[in-house]
Amino acid sequence: MTVLLARKTAIVHGGSGAVGAAVARAFAREGAAVHLTGRTVPPLEDVARRIQDERGVAHVAQLDATDRDAVDRHADAVAVAGNGIDICFNATSNDDIQGSPLLDMAVADVLRPVTKSVRTTLITATAAARHMVRRKSGVLLVMAGGRETIPDLGGSHIAWSALTGVCRQLAAELGPQGVRVCWLLSPDSPAPGHERIVVSGSVAALPGRQHRELVALGIGHGHPADLALANVDSSRPEGE
Repeated sequence: MTVLLARKTAIVHGGSGAVGAAVARAFAREGAAVHLTGRTVPPLEDVARRIQDERGVAHVAQLDATDRDAVDRHADAVAVAGNGIDICFNATSNDDIQGSPLLDMAVADVLRPVTKSVRTTLITATAAARHMVRRKSGVLLVMAGGRETIPDLGGSHIAWSALTGVCRQLAAELGPQGVRVCWLLSPDSPAPGHERIVVSGSVAALPGRQHRELVALGIGHGHPADLALANVDSSRPEGE
């Protein structure tokens, strides 16, 4: 049986969370060697064991995604071990506080997820991208919530909007170097002209093309792992 990610190397930051673990297992099932990171080792090891039980390859590293030096060192080590980095997925927690209107929230509580999400995305993406641009190939994936506006989300929606800007900027700069930047949205997040859109991403074009909006509909019933796989597979250079 043909697998999509044979001989690929993937890093999943926040690999013990529900989304990170599901995406990591999907990557491993498709043949990628998966490197799981997080602040707490035991839950990461649980995910790694499940991957290994399914005959996949998984490695675990304790890592704080807000520590740029540590993330850079980890990316360097992964790139050496795997002859590069093909995929980097940031599924770390943003430490959101939800359930109260903005009028009742402290400014620090509103800004916390905004600051953390932008910081971890910049740190993890740039650490991996430095290795991707050398081979003019790779995909950066970011969880960016949804486009829907719902009361009492605190700073969550503000953080998602900020991440959209981060992804667009990364895509504009990395696209000419062959690296794609995609962000995953919640299932059924509305977008202009599409009632059932499940993922949208700013996709950095291959060299010679402008980066554009990628819109994928209904893949795998909207499961984040299926959406991630679809974006990773679509990033392969023509003829590969």
